[in-house]
Amino acid sequence: MKSILWAIVFVLISNSVFSQQKSPSLHYTLSIPNPALNYCHVELKVNNTAGRDTIHFKMPKWMPGYYQLMHYAKSVENLVVNDDKGKSISFKKINENTWAIGGVKNKLFTMSYDVKADRKFVASNFVDSSHAYLVTTGIFMYPQGLLDTPVSIKVIKSPWKATATGLDPIPGKQDEFSAPDFDILYDCPILIGDLEELPSFNVNNLPHRFVGYNIGSFDKELFMNNLKKVIEASVSIIGDIPYKEYTFIAIGTGRGGIEHLNNTTFSFSGDGLSTPEGMNKMLNFLAHEYFHHYNVKRIRPFELGPFDYDKGNNTNLLWVSEGLSVYYEYMIVRKAGLSDERTLLSNFENNINATENNPGKMYQSLAQASYATWKDGPFGTQGDDPAKSISYYDKGPIMGLFLDFRIRHVTQNKKSLDDVMKLLYWQYYKTMERGFTDAEFQQACEAVAGISLSDTFEYVYTTKPLDYDTYLGYAGLEMEKVPMTENGETRIKVTIKRKANPNALQQSILTSWLSDKH
Repeated sequence: MKSILWAIVFVLISNSVFSQQKSPSLHYTLSIPNPALNYCHVELKVNNTAGRDTIHFKMPKWMPGYYQLMHYAKSVENLVVNDDKGKSISFKKINENTWAIGGVKNKLFTMSYDVKADRKFVASNFVDSSHAYLVTTGIFMYPQGLLDTPVSIKVIKSPWKATATGLDPIPGKQDEFSAPDFDILYDCPILIGDLEELPSFNVNNLPHRFVGYNIGSFDKELFMNNLKKVIEASVSIIGDIPYKEYTFIAIGTGRGGIEHLNNTTFSFSGDGLSTPEGMNKMLNFLAHEYFHHYNVKRIRPFELGPFDYDKGNNTNLLWVSEGLSVYYEYMIVRKAGLSDERTLLSNFENNINATENNPGKMYQSLAQASYATWKDGPFGTQGDDPAKSISYYDKGPIMGLFLDFRIRHVTQNKKSLDDVMKLLYWQYYKTMERGFTDAEFQQACEAVAGISLSDTFEYVYTTKPLDYDTYLGYAGLEMEKVPMTENGETRIKVTIKRKANPNALQQSILTSWLSDKH
């Protein structure tokens, strides 16, 4: 009997130790002691190293949502490691983004380091005397092999008033936040400064906030009313809201936007919102970033998770994640009643003109462009030969148009691309809790259409010329090409217009596609 009791005690103790070893305590403190110098300071307190005597801390090389290696470790300076008594602990930098810290088993220790933050870009860190925009992948090191570890973060925001982030606040703690793992931490950039918050609104009883730095002067009531309509139109496509709160975080002037699970960070200046064109452009931009919380963050290619913060994650399906998000930014703004038919068609004309006047269309397929983004850049302009690459931001929305019109045509306008996106969301994200493969995306489209779509998907995997006449014709549209000379080169300019005498099905498809009801 005693032996059995001792065995039980041993198992309980062993499980307790194992549990402690699996759960290091990691607490970060983020401060900006001298903003004018373009630096921030990080202090990390580590308690329990999961039984390891030597632990490797790494800085990610990229951030999900921007598929380029950023080499954040190059900005790390003045690393110091001390035990809980202030005694120095030795460490060694073993490669570009990894530091090995030895002799720390069963020890409390603190790491501190500075990060240079001097580039205005949505995927980079920037600090000046008036504000700080901090990309968490470029600020917080992680212990190798322990990405699933919970973390807490304290932000010392002095001399500024406010902090905006998608991280969960710790109840009862001022400017302290938590994340259940590093993937969530890295999904939530931090904006600090004397920020302005516009009046929030609810959709499906859930709050949606807009917070920003130096957002400018514009009709803020009109803008927020329009933004609410964009959110409502987006939600109507999928039929579900998977977050508790969503925050639009405007980081000031710069470039780009990055999507996250419950927030988006983006460059913003309200000065251009005084014109219909400026308002439409911004609403398209925000619709794109917002719809990403569905399409790529939850409706995701199989390869985009778990993330490899060292090498990046290659996939053939960025044309779905990015290209179809471009398609939906146009459609969402239209469904919201915030753009007219001509504006909608002109958006697609721009994509067609860019695609058809790009010589790369003869050399690189959509799938290849997706996979090659790490070397060619997101717009296909950074590789060894830009003339042999394309942009999935341009050809992707055309493919969305083709798939939507084909599905509507073969189902007598009873189904659309919206049904594909809903199927992917509910089946793969909600039910299977994983991403989808190339084959599964095509199968989802074919399940909705009820027929094989292998001929349509040739436009994804080959450089076969796009058959605009057939696919636009499904919706009673046609394309007019006009040759023109620009900088000594002959190019074409495309205009999309209605056919003179569409049949009943074509008219039905066009009418429902153009509908601003949701």
